[in-house]
This record gives sequence, structure tokens and C-alpha cells, in this order.
Amino acid sequence: MLFPSEEFLFVFLPLVLILYFGIFVRFKNGKNIFLLCASLFFYAWGEPRYVYLMIAVILANWLFGMLIDYFREDKRKGRLIIALMVVTDLGILGFFKYSAFVVRNLDTLLAKSWTIPEIALPVGISFFTFQAMSYVIDVYRGDGEVQANPLYVGLYISFFPQLIAGPIVRYQTIAEQIRKRKENGKDFSKGACRFIIGLAKKVLIANQVGLVADAAFALIENGQYQASVLMAWLGAISYTFQIFFDFAGYSDMAIGLGRMFGFHFEENFKYPYISASVSEFWRRWHISLQTWFRDYVYFPLGGSRVKTRTRLVFNLFVVWMLTGIWHGAEWTFFLWGFLYFVLLTMEKLTGIDKKMGWFGHIYTMFFVVIGWVIFRAESLSDMCVYLGAMFGRAAGGLTDAGAWAFLKQTQVYYLAAIICSTPLIAHVDRKLKKYAWWNIGYVLALTALFIVSLTFIFNQSYNPFIYFNF
Repeated sequence: MLFPSEEFLFVFLPLVLILYFGIFVRFKNGKNIFLLCASLFFYAWGEPRYVYLMIAVILANWLFGMLIDYFREDKRKGRLIIALMVVTDLGILGFFKYSAFVVRNLDTLLAKSWTIPEIALPVGISFFTFQAMSYVIDVYRGDGEVQANPLYVGLYISFFPQLIAGPIVRYQTIAEQIRKRKENGKDFSKGACRFIIGLAKKVLIANQVGLVADAAFALIENGQYQASVLMAWLGAISYTFQIFFDFAGYSDMAIGLGRMFGFHFEENFKYPYISASVSEFWRRWHISLQTWFRDYVYFPLGGSRVKTRTRLVFNLFVVWMLTGIWHGAEWTFFLWGFLYFVLLTMEKLTGIDKKMGWFGHIYTMFFVVIGWVIFRAESLSDMCVYLGAMFGRAAGGLTDAGAWAFLKQTQVYYLAAIICSTPLIAHVDRKLKKYAWWNIGYVLALTALFIVSLTFIFNQSYNPFIYFNF
């Protein structure tokens, strides 16, 4: 079920809100049980068979946490249990996400004629698997409490606002909220406003510039790009905006929905496209994933506090190869992760990211755009053709009528994308929110955004979030 869909906005969400605040909010455990059931139903709506996988992951990781706590004094058994948890969770993730990739590449390497397995990827498996693992690891480290009630662990892993595409939440950050949260009108109204903003980002910006990106990337034919250099760059920039407003819009909706129910999730994006270095970009982009890899991979390897540069480079290599692999089972994702490994290693070893000034913004966005082309390409060959077109190897020359037509038709969306990629609106809001006329105008503007977003939802075809694929 998609947030920007008629069944979610007019059936599921209203019904859940009415039942939650009308009946279940009065009961301490009843409201959590209700949200757990609603979340499992939400997941089962699109993939009924995989809801059993979700329940199995919940029960397995609840049991791992209980066993680790029970054998806390026995370090050997504790390490054995944590190893079993890692093998189980990553085994499930690996089977569904990477088995076809492995078989396909072995088939090519060994010149066999194996049948490539067709395994449907459970939506959001990378997110809820990492979230489940973080709970057990925190219990093992003593950084978080063990939860004896499997329903609480179940709600933590499956809570529908952030189940599909994050943000990835650590149990310790919401454990108290699960047990003792207090819903109130202020949180509800702020959450609703945040949800509308996220909905508008997805429907009014991401989906519209995404049409240009899809058209541009579809122009690869017979190993050649069948349009101009301008069209190739327009497609790359369009996808750069699309993936940001698609994913950030989902995160806004998730954070807003959570707040409506009394949960306070941490921010997942902080205007990444204003970054002056690649290091800064990754402190602002998909913060919850980078925090996960930092806390559970980079720091355990020694982080940057190691004796040799060789070890530092190794640590960065491991993290960024895993980051690439996490995003998908294609060689393009490996290359995408390797690109950022090279850039971040260069910045880390030279300290140049602190010395570039205004040029840092240009340098950062140039490589971010190139990185998104690698990320978006369906194969290494398509990637080479598309990048070649951006730098002059385009069949249509420098410009073409189609590129100018797209620019003319969608210029208002690009203007909105540029403005909303910066903290300009937030800055103006902070300055003027003390005035009643501004607050009234803000509410009216959000109402208008919601109505316009609904009209786009009614008129457009199925368009899932990009990160549903991960």
C-alpha cells in the first residue's frame, strides 16, 4: 500500500486514526496491539505471503534478544547467538535479494546454462532486517534493553509509517515511546503538516521530474544514446531531484505519521544538496543508514582511530562496498559504492573537503549527479553509454527540440525542486512564524498543497517509491 494512494489516504489511514483515537488510545497495551495488527495488515495488503516472513523475522530476533540476555554472563554463548542472528538475518536478506544475482554471474563465469531463479523481493526487506539486527546487537552490547514482550518488538520492527523505507530506527530511541507515549493535539497537527509536505514532495516534484528522467534514460538504443548532450544532462539532473524528493518525501511522511501517533523519529535528510563536500553530503543524506553502518560496521572495525592509513582505507572500503551492495544486486551498485569510497578516502586522507570553499559545492554536486547516473543505470553498458552522452558522445548533438520541450513544460517543477532543496522556506518560516498572518497563510498553503496533491494522485498512474526496491 502506497502513502500517496486513494486506498491509504481515504480508507486505511482514516480508519486507523478513528479506531486508534476513538477506542484503543485509552488502553496502554491495547493501542500497541492495534498498531501492530494495523501494521501487519498494511504490509500484507501488497504482499500477503511475505507477512509471514515479517512475523518470522520479528519472533526470531525477539528470541535472539532473550537468549543473549539470558546467557549474558557466558561470553562464548553470547557470541554464538549473535553470530547465529547475523547468519539468519543476512541469510534471509541474501536469499531474497542476491541469490539471482549470484547465480546469474556464476552462470556467465562458468559458461553454464543454469535457470536463473525468479524470486520476488519482499518490499522493505533491507530496512526491517537492519532494524531487527540493530535491536539484537544493542542488547548484546548492553546499549539497549532487552524486551520480554514480543508484541513491543513486533511493533518496533513492523510499524507501518517507516516499515517500507525507513528511517531505520534503533529500539532504544523509541522504547520509552512504545511503553509510555502521550499523544496530544500539538504532535498530531505537526505530524499532519509534515505528512502533507512529504506528500507534496513525492507527488508534485518527484513524480513530475521523474517523467523526464524516465524518458531520458529510455533513449539508449543499440549501444548509442538517441538524443542530445542536453537531454542526457537534463535526465541526470531530473533523476537527482527525483530520488531526493521521492525518498525525502517518504521520510517526511513517515516522520509525520509517527508523530501523529506520538512517536518522534529522528531526521533522515538535512538538505544534502547544499553540501560543500562529499563527506558533508553523506552526513546529510539517508542519515539513519549511514548511522547504522557507522555504529555497526565502521566503528567495530576501528573507524578512523586506527594506527595506519592502510587500515583506515580498508575500513572505508568495507563500509562503502557494503553500502553499495545494500542498495541492490547489480554491478552498478558496487561501482556506485566504489565511487564514494574513492571520493571519501581522498577527502579523509587529504583534508581537502575543509579547504575548497564555494568550489566544494560544484565539485560535490558534479559527483553526486554522476553517482546517480551510475545508480540509475540498468547495466554497466547502459551506464557507459549514458555517461558518454553527457560528455559529448550523443547521437543528437549538443541540443535537440525534445530537451527544450521538456524544459519548457516542467520548468516550474525544477524551480520548486531547487528552492525546496535549500533551507530557504524553513528559514523564512522561523523568521515569520511569530506573526499570526503568516501562520494562517501557512495553514492555507498546506491545505492547497494537499488538495493539489490529491488531484495529481487521482489522475496519475501507479508510481511507487524508488527505495521500495531496496
